[in-house]
Amino acid sequence: MALWNRYHTPATVDDALSLLEKYHGAAQIVAGGTDLILDLQQGNHHPPVEALIDITRIGGMDGIMLDGDVFTIGANATHARIVRHPDIRRRATCLAESCGVVGGPQVRNVGTLGGNVAHALPAGDGTTSLVALDAEAEIVKDGVRRWVHILEMYKGPGQSLLNSAQDLLIRFRFNACTAGQGTAFNRIMRPQGVALPILGCAVWVQLADDRQTIDDVRLCIGPVAKTPTRARETESVLRGSPATEDSVRRAVAVALEELHPRTSKFRATAEYRQMMIDVLLRRTLPKAIERAKTGEAEPEINE
Repeated sequence: MALWNRYHTPATVDDALSLLEKYHGAAQIVAGGTDLILDLQQGNHHPPVEALIDITRIGGMDGIMLDGDVFTIGANATHARIVRHPDIRRRATCLAESCGVVGGPQVRNVGTLGGNVAHALPAGDGTTSLVALDAEAEIVKDGVRRWVHILEMYKGPGQSLLNSAQDLLIRFRFNACTAGQGTAFNRIMRPQGVALPILGCAVWVQLADDRQTIDDVRLCIGPVAKTPTRARETESVLRGSPATEDSVRRAVAVALEELHPRTSKFRATAEYRQMMIDVLLRRTLPKAIERAKTGEAEPEINE
């Protein structure tokens, strides 16, 4: 039995939207297809798909651009391409680190950042870093093209703001790190290496001019809720604190009180995940601070 009946490769965003409208909810957007094709093969996609709309030939949707201090990344940019991009590695290091651990090399070569977000899982590696980077997404929803904050894209586990049979995710934007800013990402996962993480953590930090005080910080640890979240109480404790080990220890104590991951029968117990909050913060927060102090950043990735 065929998994779909028609396959389209539109050349423009407008063409893709017209095709979606033509099929009245019976078509699906596809790019890398690393999630969607498996769902179709395993019979997990309902309702049945009449047509796939392949958006990988739409010009510019796989681009990565740094304009001044603002990154724009097309939704079709693959994880592998993001990892290799020299400006991302230097000025949005956490995103290179998170994209560098998605699946295996074959998945990273075709899987896209847009797909990672569109799948709407709170454990998404790319998502975790985009939240720490305070990113926005450009979307077409209900026929209206607009920018939304990355956290608005999530309505629940696997529940996106977008209807993949009607709407389209186009690109992302966020500020690149400048002097005194640094980022880091790390995760803990099972040894088989291709499953969703037990827990992931992304940090963005800005130091004051003296490079000794934390001026601002954003932390995303997930999954600890039904949607990606910021650790705002922990952030509040860190702001204005010295960039020292003592501040990291205080932040860990607050995070353990603030964040309450659930048990997953496929990955880990809530108790184990709670312990890993401590481990991840002690890995990522000092690394982001170090990068902010020195201005030197190279992703820690086993490529």
